[in-house]
Amino acid sequence: MGMKFKFDIDCTPEEARRFLGLPDVTPMQDRLMEEMEERLAENIRSMDPETFMKSWFPAGMQGLQEMQKMFWSQMGVQMPGANTSDEDEKKKA
Repeated sequence: MGMKFKFDIDCTPEEARRFLGLPDVTPMQDRLMEEMEERLAENIRSMDPETFMKSWFPAGMQGLQEMQKMFWSQMGVQMPGANTSDEDEKKKA
């Protein structure tokens, strides 16, 4: 039968990386994050508000209204200002 050994090593991730001979990629990650932030800020600055809203709400306000209707119907509540078929029949009578 073989023997088992268990080692508990208390070290930081940086110390473990150095001990195992792995490269320190922190500077590269920092530069990459800075570049991504710059690109994002540049894209936001170049976008006019209408284009920005279209990117967040592809179908525009109509899509938002449909989403609200679906939410209210799931909650079992009639959306304010919406007519149901029962109300239409009452108005006809």
